[in-house]
Amino acid sequence: MKRGFYTIMAAQFFSSLADNALLIAAMALLTTMNEPAWMTPLLKWSFALSYVLLAAFVGAFADSMPKGRVMFITNLIKVGGCGLMFFDVHPVIAYGIVGFGAAAYSPAKYGILTELLPAEKLVAANGWIEGLTIGSIILGVLLGGKLIDPHISTWILSFDFPVVDTGIDTTNEAALCVITSCYLIAALFNRHIPDTGAVYPKQERNPFCLLRDFTHCSVKLWKDKLGQISLAVTTLFWGAGAVLQLLVLEWARVNLHMPLEKGTELQGVFALGIALGALLAAKFIPLKRSLSVMKLGVMMGLVVTSMVFVKSVWLAYPLLIFIGGLAGFFVVPMNALLQHRGHVLMSAGHSIAVQNFNEQLSILVTLAIYSFMVKQALHTSTIIIAFGVFVASTTYLVMRKHASNQAKFDSVALIGEEKH
Repeated sequence: MKRGFYTIMAAQFFSSLADNALLIAAMALLTTMNEPAWMTPLLKWSFALSYVLLAAFVGAFADSMPKGRVMFITNLIKVGGCGLMFFDVHPVIAYGIVGFGAAAYSPAKYGILTELLPAEKLVAANGWIEGLTIGSIILGVLLGGKLIDPHISTWILSFDFPVVDTGIDTTNEAALCVITSCYLIAALFNRHIPDTGAVYPKQERNPFCLLRDFTHCSVKLWKDKLGQISLAVTTLFWGAGAVLQLLVLEWARVNLHMPLEKGTELQGVFALGIALGALLAAKFIPLKRSLSVMKLGVMMGLVVTSMVFVKSVWLAYPLLIFIGGLAGFFVVPMNALLQHRGHVLMSAGHSIAVQNFNEQLSILVTLAIYSFMVKQALHTSTIIIAFGVFVASTTYLVMRKHASNQAKFDSVALIGEEKH
């Protein structure tokens, strides 16, 4: 890999680390505010909403200047969203602002890979970036869990600066200070990301024209025989993953009797499985065989339903690693294929914006359904079974659609096609 690739990885790691730690801190803040349980999914809902609302515009923004600069600017927006929690802004609103920055950050983060690396290295690059992102999720949720632990926060608050009164007096404020530091470290790496020299046509600024162009790009990617399959799979995965992230915490509380700060450890275990699966996919699945992993999505959904029978932490650990491994091995090749087809059909920034729109819209829908199920007081086991069956059945339907496409046209042959 080129040297600049590792700088991108470092910037992504610390930014994602802060995002995930902030989610746990915001969940703890909702608890101290005595907000109802159905409010918790709205944190991720508000985060995803920014992606959907900005989808038509962030692609053009990402392609309007060197992507390292884009990542720096958008990371500062995340710092601002995090800072709002210091001033008693509701966590759902503040985390939505962080999502605003993340929505504009993502097309630059993924788009620069297609500028920096040849197509044959995209699966490996995605394995690295997804593995490192998952690693940051593991450490992020663990960091968030530790920062809201009263014993840890008391230790942090014990540090005093001579003369200066910081005004940091609570567990939540101490956590937010550490998280803000992670965002600032990411910003330092952003400043050292090299300019790849990629030049795009002057980007449109008229919002109506941008909406029209975005609609055109969306239709183009959904009509493409490979684009529609990979987009359907990744859209399903991210919607399911958002629910599973929260569902694991609730399952830990109900089945394993673990409080929030301990339940985050299980999120970390699940994320570890995804990282292992992602790295294995990067090593063993070339781009041309990316579609062969879809059956693992069906298996993952079915295995998820077995969570309802697990009452022991020691059984929960290997089960979550296995589920995460299936998920990582399943999604990384599909994500690489989607990036490649998007790069062939349109610019990197625009294709990632289309991808984000669909994936985050899926998150909005699935989290809204999950929040409704929680509000209706459905048992956690019922939700888990419904969730697993949904993932397995929808993945199977996508597999049938791909088989139908192949019967009419050898769409796999398109993988070798290069952009002219």
